[in-house]
Amino acid sequence: MTEISFPEPRIGPAWARRRIGAFRDAAAFERFAAVYREAMDGLPGPDEQLTVDTSYGTVRVYRFGSGEGVPLVLMPGRQSCTPLWRANLPGLLGSGRPVYAVDGLGEPGCSVQSAPMTSGADQAAWIDEMLAGLALRRAHVLGVSIGGWLAVQVALHRPERVASVIALDPANTFAPLSWKMLVVSLGSVIPGMPEGLRNRLLGWISGGIDNASEHIEGRLIASGMRDFKVSFPAPALPGADELRSIGVPVLALIAGRSIVHDARKAAARARTLRDGTVEIWPEASHAINGEYPERLAERVHAFLDGVHRNGQG
Repeated sequence: MTEISFPEPRIGPAWARRRIGAFRDAAAFERFAAVYREAMDGLPGPDEQLTVDTSYGTVRVYRFGSGEGVPLVLMPGRQSCTPLWRANLPGLLGSGRPVYAVDGLGEPGCSVQSAPMTSGADQAAWIDEMLAGLALRRAHVLGVSIGGWLAVQVALHRPERVASVIALDPANTFAPLSWKMLVVSLGSVIPGMPEGLRNRLLGWISGGIDNASEHIEGRLIASGMRDFKVSFPAPALPGADELRSIGVPVLALIAGRSIVHDARKAAARARTLRDGTVEIWPEASHAINGEYPERLAERVHAFLDGVHRNGQG
């Protein structure tokens, strides 16, 4: 069993007025903490449990594995955190590089926001400061959904430590959010939403499954939706010139059955990257990392091996 040390959380609506993410009340925090601890027990035991100070708050990071290779840093999606990677960590480990899983700042988890974040540059800044605090000179940054958007923002605004980016069906990155995703986003934050309806929204985004709450990842995200209020602006879609300016290798895996965006339009725009590898996985939903963990691990390792052979990381 993994012993989890929770820092003192932000609790209550007063934080929203300061544009700080917080748990809705003390009971909400306790509910979330219980699910988080249960979910962490399903992961391989981390080698280190780290807390890194940044200008925007303290960031919880878990290190899995070791090795001399350039580390892989995992950024989860909205209303999620490290346990999202339960299915992926076994396949991503053992490649000769350590894997760092991050609880996103301003999201539910063990990271604690202390200052507003109002732009992609702010988001990139805390991630860059976190990498510096971990003493990582270079890192491959892999993110899913909003985590993919975050990875691209770091490559745009703070690329010095970024060896490559792997974006898994990234939200509002290569194509605008669809009306379906807007419905899910708005509906998920309505206070007092019936649990059954929240689970239906989760199922919709996860390829239409009707039992999202039976999975620990689904329960964790549902708790994040219900119990935590995110307090930063919606992510901005990068401009065409911004995407073309990215100088690091990017692997973009687009889910063919995603409701987040039009997959073909997202893939077409991603192909304007200077050094981009773009694939549409036709049968994947937005929950691509949980649906295809073995295939994803093989693809990530092959991509990173190619980056290394080219002397880029």
